[in-house]
Amino acid sequence: MERSRRFRLIAWGLVGLLGIGLLYVGVTFVQVWRGSTVDQQREVDAIVVLGAAQYDGAPSPVFERRLRHAFDLYQADLAGVVVTTGSKLEGDRFTEGFAGYDFLRGLGVPDSDILVVVDGKNTWEQLTATEAVLRGRGLSSVLLVTDGYHAYRSRLVAEAVGLEAYVSPTEGESSFSELVRETAAVSIGRVFGFRRLSNVS
Repeated sequence: MERSRRFRLIAWGLVGLLGIGLLYVGVTFVQVWRGSTVDQQREVDAIVVLGAAQYDGAPSPVFERRLRHAFDLYQADLAGVVVTTGSKLEGDRFTEGFAGYDFLRGLGVPDSDILVVVDGKNTWEQLTATEAVLRGRGLSSVLLVTDGYHAYRSRLVAEAVGLEAYVSPTEGESSFSELVRETAAVSIGRVFGFRRLSNVS
């Protein structure tokens, strides 16, 4: 009898933990989805473009959308500095940061208004390096430019590395699979730390 009672208590405890876990993931999914739909445009110290793929110096379509959106924000005088971020893959001739810089320069942004940060192959590393560069210039508030599904996690990471962060996502709806993937990343990152998550991604 005592063993049966103990088994029931354990079973109910596991059910309770599962319920809490599902609730946590569900709330996180809503936060990620809402983050993908909210544009926090405002005046800041710098506009930061999160890196994406480049092909021999030419931004991929995803990266180009981010850069064009950042250019529009720059044209609206929301910041006097645009930061392009991202390293390169093995065998690449150019970094994502340089490809972004070259693209913005082609749109007419002067060299003096572009900062290139080429340290970082993921969001944590890119924003950590960006924070160090901006801190050296006495800057701290940023408007992050990335895809909608990535907006919520980007802001959390930026705040974790010491930036006052807002997000202005590019246009376009996020797919369900993208939102699910980001929900998993945020759920795990908030428990174990985004820095630790970046080391295994």
